[in-house]
Amino acid sequence: MKVVALVSGGKDSCYAMMRCIDYGHEVSHFGHLGRIPDESLFHMFDGPSVDLQIVALANLMPLDDSVDELDSYMYQTIPSIAAVSSGAIASDYQRLRVESVCSRLGLVSLAYLWKQDQTLLLEEMIERGIIAITIKVAAMGLNPAKHLGRELADLRPYLLQIKELCGINVCGEGGEYETLTLDCPLFKNARIFLDKFEVILHSPDNIAPVGFLHPLAFHLQHKMELLSSGSCDIGSGKVGYVCEVQGDSTPDHMVQSLSACSQLGNCTTKNLNLCISRSSRDMFSIGCWIQNVSKTLDGLQEDLTSVLGKIEFKLNEDGFDWLNVIYIHLYISNMKDFTLANEVYVKFITEKKCFLGVPSRSTIELPLVQVGLGNAFVEVLVANDHNKRVLHVQSISCWAPSCIGPYSQATLHGEVLHMAGQLGLDPPTMTLRSGGPAIEIEQALLNSEAIANCFNCSLVSCAILLTVYCAASLTFRERTEIQHKMESFFDDDSDSIDVKRVSGPIFLYILAPALPKGALVEVKPVLYIPENRDYVIGNNLLGSDSKEMVWDFQTYTISGKICAAFVSITKDVAAKICPNTEPELISSDHHLKFYYTACLSMTAETLNLIFYEVFAAFAEDSKSFEMGKEPIYSLIPVLSSGRSASMEDIITCELFASKL
Repeated sequence: MKVVALVSGGKDSCYAMMRCIDYGHEVSHFGHLGRIPDESLFHMFDGPSVDLQIVALANLMPLDDSVDELDSYMYQTIPSIAAVSSGAIASDYQRLRVESVCSRLGLVSLAYLWKQDQTLLLEEMIERGIIAITIKVAAMGLNPAKHLGRELADLRPYLLQIKELCGINVCGEGGEYETLTLDCPLFKNARIFLDKFEVILHSPDNIAPVGFLHPLAFHLQHKMELLSSGSCDIGSGKVGYVCEVQGDSTPDHMVQSLSACSQLGNCTTKNLNLCISRSSRDMFSIGCWIQNVSKTLDGLQEDLTSVLGKIEFKLNEDGFDWLNVIYIHLYISNMKDFTLANEVYVKFITEKKCFLGVPSRSTIELPLVQVGLGNAFVEVLVANDHNKRVLHVQSISCWAPSCIGPYSQATLHGEVLHMAGQLGLDPPTMTLRSGGPAIEIEQALLNSEAIANCFNCSLVSCAILLTVYCAASLTFRERTEIQHKMESFFDDDSDSIDVKRVSGPIFLYILAPALPKGALVEVKPVLYIPENRDYVIGNNLLGSDSKEMVWDFQTYTISGKICAAFVSITKDVAAKICPNTEPELISSDHHLKFYYTACLSMTAETLNLIFYEVFAAFAEDSKSFEMGKEPIYSLIPVLSSGRSASMEDIITCELFASKL
């Protein structure tokens, strides 16, 4: 991609450009906040081959902050630009500002330094040939008189020392210091020499004095002259491979928002079924699908528009909106329509509507048409309040896969973290790791761990449930290898965690026709992150070989607050079930799903009637819950499911509940 690099002149923005080139991008423009600097500085770069142009970004922003005017200027001036590079390492403010502008303009944000270990990052910069000096210091342990104008290579040991003593950010991400790059491998023509400067003491604080370096004179010296004198190592930099990264959704400025009212015409013409799983005071879920027994295809666009419109109408009817939605399961009938599904999706769920953070999401293909459910099936998890913490990083970086579009990496509500479905994507290239499903699941777990770390937790210590979606193309041997990778990931680190854990999390394996981006495997973790970390995670397993137990029943409890359970009904188990057996699964605070194989030779409508009658009878006998007009569970068709790679269940029950 052609990239405009945001350049401050410091080490971070220069190294970010180097990383862009590592991954095959072309840095064709500079973006500078403020007036255009002395153009003689840019003679350092190889003009004929790079053809760099300088853009003063401050001049691009209209006084009335009109996005339309900004869009027009950008497209007319540099229409070939596809991405923006920034040197953000840990600053959410900086990253979010860049992502906001990129979202408006339909550009990709590249932040290859984001969330990198700062000690290692500083070493990389020095080893890769970045020569930078400090031009501002403002931290305990840094003295303007001693440390201004010093090269980072010389200061590195001292920075590491005061990091241990005072806890500073060694890359200066907390404002401890600012730098000016005098030379780096990108400077093909010349390097900067600072001839004269003065130190300005801004704040003579006894603990953390603040001082600036004010350059008075400088000159450029050509690299060939330095090379002939033996005083310069030009440095070639690392050569990478070419990879074009494309976003998964249409930018907000390319579509118009739709409301429920505008879609009611479509909604009323279709047989739309709605199910609500009430969860007491805090949460509930809504599932919506099209009952289409004839199995005639109207197309994903029309079906998904109707489904999302119906959900939006129901939310508004109950006094909620998309801002209350925490998680969305997007099930579609054909993964080839993934791009089209996103185009419809962004007409309903936008960052403007969800200004506190867009919900997390997982997308898989299911055999919907085969059971008469149309082309789209959507489940949303809704909170009665707005108390949520959302992680939404749209920049491409080396940290974890970006979410280019209106869905987030993870959403924390209460003490439960709902993570988006994670693929085995290599974060900086956003391409699937090669080497097969075992490599993909390993990368997916690493990506999940990186996201969990942002919430000061880890998968090993906090994971409750992990749903593993496997593509139908996988062999039984490959699925078994995935299961072994999952189990070993949690077993290998179990001794290093500081939490009281009886056993590992519950795994649910689901066989799906296809996954996004042609992936072979996708993992969707749910984590428990309590405010009080003194808790116990328990796990109890009852096997179907028990004389008194005909259900393969696994339960999971945490300090009396969280309860999860899986009930596997295989053909052998189903044969043993007698009419009087009633599993104690239902509470007033739950999310209940039944995954069933699409080869049961009955439509979803027929199966739903059977389940509804059973639950109605159970509600009348037990008096522990009430059945309304809508079912309190979701029936989800899959190719197969189960708690092991064999996926032999004809029905798997998933329950997630909070005990009161």
